[in-house]
Amino acid sequence: MKLRILVMMLCVVALQAHAQYKLDYELEVSNNFGAGDFAPYFINSNTHGVISQTNASLAKIKLKSEMDNSKRFSFGYGATLWGGVMTKTAYSRYNLETNERELHKEAPSSLWIQQLYGELKYRSVFLVVGLKERGSNMLNDRLSSGDMTYSANSRPMPGVRAGFFTPQDIPFTNGWVQISGEIGYYKQTDAKWLENHYAYYNSFITKDLWFNYKYCYFHLKPSNPFSLTLGMQAAAQFGGELNRYENGKVWQNVKMTTDLSTFVRMLIPGAGGNNIGDQAYVEGSHIGSWDIMGRYRFSNGSVLKAYYQSPWEDGSGIGMMNGFDGLYGIEYKSADKNSYVTGAVVEYLDLMNQGGPLHWDPVDMVGTPIVSESTGSDNYYNNYTYNGYQYYGRTIGSPVLRSPIYNTDGYLSLTDTRLRSFHVAVEGRITEDLSYRAKFARTKSWGTIFVPISVPRTSTSAMVECVYDWRNVPGLKLKGQVGLDRGSLYGNNFGMLFSVSYRGMFNLK
Repeated sequence: MKLRILVMMLCVVALQAHAQYKLDYELEVSNNFGAGDFAPYFINSNTHGVISQTNASLAKIKLKSEMDNSKRFSFGYGATLWGGVMTKTAYSRYNLETNERELHKEAPSSLWIQQLYGELKYRSVFLVVGLKERGSNMLNDRLSSGDMTYSANSRPMPGVRAGFFTPQDIPFTNGWVQISGEIGYYKQTDAKWLENHYAYYNSFITKDLWFNYKYCYFHLKPSNPFSLTLGMQAAAQFGGELNRYENGKVWQNVKMTTDLSTFVRMLIPGAGGNNIGDQAYVEGSHIGSWDIMGRYRFSNGSVLKAYYQSPWEDGSGIGMMNGFDGLYGIEYKSADKNSYVTGAVVEYLDLMNQGGPLHWDPVDMVGTPIVSESTGSDNYYNNYTYNGYQYYGRTIGSPVLRSPIYNTDGYLSLTDTRLRSFHVAVEGRITEDLSYRAKFARTKSWGTIFVPISVPRTSTSAMVECVYDWRNVPGLKLKGQVGLDRGSLYGNNFGMLFSVSYRGMFNLK
């Protein structure tokens, strides 16, 4: 019913706007094939959750009307539909009747709505309603390994978000300090996916979650050659229903509250709800990062950036008591769009500290003589009550942290969050019509802070992409990708992807 209402609203907006708006459209046919349990890491990561299976034939229809940024008031809308056939992956599940594990095969839906949204802006603020793809507010999603808090790795969630359309001058700073930010509430609609992929033996499953995301950045004089950006991202999963299993049977069921006070507590986290853990500490599962980026713009227009994202799960992480943990990166962007190297990124990710291995709070043990406190064991992207930081099996933050879709044993949390990774990517233009992109990464994981492993899981991943823009047919584009993984982290996967797309525009006068 809600989907019908949203579609009707978008149709009304489109009819009202047809006299003055242009409608862009895109048609695409994509085929990928290879060997292994999944598509290679660099072919399936940071694709907004579209590609995951080893073999797939997909088609896309996309319609979009952009907002007019030059106008005080403007609105836009868009829709994207994906469909096709894909191979299935075998997952393990416990059968209570036979007391044995059995294999069942799962694949993404053969038809799904990827985007369906309406948006508007008035002066310096914007509002978006519906499903719309988004990625990092700081990093380059095409080249980066992925934002620590909100990357382009998972599907978009239906929701509402609002914020500043562009960075705004802060009064009384004479234009030296600008602020940007947004806040949004979303509904995670992946309950069926979770049910189909869970093992139903031990651990837990939490469905029908809500999601909150917000960020606030301060920008120091972006018009100068050198500029500094710093601020924080914060996200939270909350609400939903928890079922905890032991030996194939439910031993705990909790329905978390989602009243108005719950939504307020996502802005300023505090204890509440009807779950024991939420009542004792902070309601929901919170994660975020401190972000800082320095940018230098050369006289020819080229740009060099250096950035750092420090992840946090609780107060100790916010206090940056997590050692060397974080994403360290350098990005170069050429002013010459036809050069052999138009952009490059080098990143190093280290998540080995996580506040240390110990967590001790006297509140947990009433009457204990030990009054000192140690708030470690952050266990990034995992929580005692809520599933791993994922949506439709894909990590919402950095995809380097192995997504639950890889867990063919039916475990819904992340198994590899204590790791080190080196990542490099480059893109450029070989000829006026032919461009390329290449990525390489080496990752080594020691499991999680609570479940460490003695023999590290490793992965070496690489991908090369070429795109040909057909000059004689404007809008026609051919793309080819070749990728591979070697190691025990993502598996030994090899794959190739070929796609044909055409972009055009309807002039709705």
